[in-house]
Amino acid sequence: MANQAGSSPEAVAKGGYILEDCSGTPELILIGTGSELELCTKAAAQLRSEGRNVRVVSMPCVELFEEQDAAYRESVLPAACRKRLVVEASSSFGWHKYVGFDGATISIDRFGASAPGPLCMEKFGFTVENVVAKAKGLG
Repeated sequence: MANQAGSSPEAVAKGGYILEDCSGTPELILIGTGSELELCTKAAAQLRSEGRNVRVVSMPCVELFEEQDAAYRESVLPAACRKRLVVEASSSFGWHKYVGFDGATISIDRFGASAPGPLCMEKFGFTVENVVAKAKGLG
């Protein structure tokens, strides 16, 4: 997979950054890491086509993001937007800080699945359709 448009070494160095933005304050923020960003960008495109104001944030390193000043962190994840969905093909542990009480995660919080990678990802809900459905379920 090629680098996502909107990504750069300078942006990645901040740990979290706006990959795709919308006009004004977003009503929904999709936060992805690594290969899950493709799901976020495709889901965002579908949600935008339905009139939703959606931002996509890439969060490759929460530790680096936390080192940024409060103004930068607020510019990426504004407090005014409480509907947030993290898409992380790993544990949801720690993501509560970014999704808050009104958000959700699509993550893997169990062990023991064995199947071809694409089948496991589908079964765990890592599909554009599930990202869209979970996002709409946030309100």
